[in-house]
Amino acid sequence: MINFIKTFRADEDGAVTVDWVVLTAAVVGLGVAGVATVKGSVSTLASKIEQGVEATSVEGVAN
Repeated sequence: MINFIKTFRADEDGAVTVDWVVLTAAVVGLGVAGVATVKGSVSTLASKIEQGVEATSVEGVAN
């Protein structure tokens, strides 16, 4: 039983898994924060592009 406890304490496989979970959560959190930051500006830009395309006419093309 003592050997089992010593082996269990020395095993670091679980610690590596926890590190990867924390790292992955941080990357996902940064991605969500980045999208939230630019979301409004991208919508505004898309709207301006849409208005510009609608206002443009091409000769020989019927509306």
